[in-house]
Amino acid sequence: MGLIRRFTIQLLNSLVLLRKHKLIHCDLKPENVLLKHPTKSSIKVIDFGSSCLESEKVYTYIQSRFYRSPEVIMGMEYSMAIDMWSVGCILAELYTGYPLFPGENEQEQFACIMEIQGVPEKHLIEKATRRKVFFDSNGLPRISPNSKGRKRRPGTKPLSQALKSTDDNFIDFVNRCLQWDPERRMTPEDAFNHAWIARSSSSSKKQHRS
Repeated sequence: MGLIRRFTIQLLNSLVLLRKHKLIHCDLKPENVLLKHPTKSSIKVIDFGSSCLESEKVYTYIQSRFYRSPEVIMGMEYSMAIDMWSVGCILAELYTGYPLFPGENEQEQFACIMEIQGVPEKHLIEKATRRKVFFDSNGLPRISPNSKGRKRRPGTKPLSQALKSTDDNFIDFVNRCLQWDPERRMTPEDAFNHAWIARSSSSSKKQHRS
């Protein structure tokens, strides 16, 4: 867990820098986070080919599927908050070894998110230009079986179960990255004050003093 936390701090530093310049990476995923050296924990974020200024967004459909934010899936306006969604997905995968939301297609991708995070708030659904793809005329989620015949029901899989973790701070950190509403999603700056990160910084300072 300590290594994952060190990776996270470096990712957050990268996002803080991007936010200062109002840049959205648009394709954060494990393949775009590289180790600087095989035996060290320093990382660097690569592949800015899809990146854009928040004020000059070019594409409406971005991000690799497993790490794609719900606002992009639903066809809503997006912001720098989509990168924090991807961070939450990356952390979960680093911890478990598996993608948190392994959708076979965009419909199942959305179902994977709802299975853990429940149904999005009504005001978000109303803003979605693609809501008819994911919701019926009554506003209920369209639930279709995947290739294995499995139907993912909203809110039936707690995040703690998906993460296979009992670390409440870690679970809460990931959950705050994965809020449906981008306005409520944790920012990189907020993340540095979260207990899961802050306790590491506090511990490092104590060790340094001793």
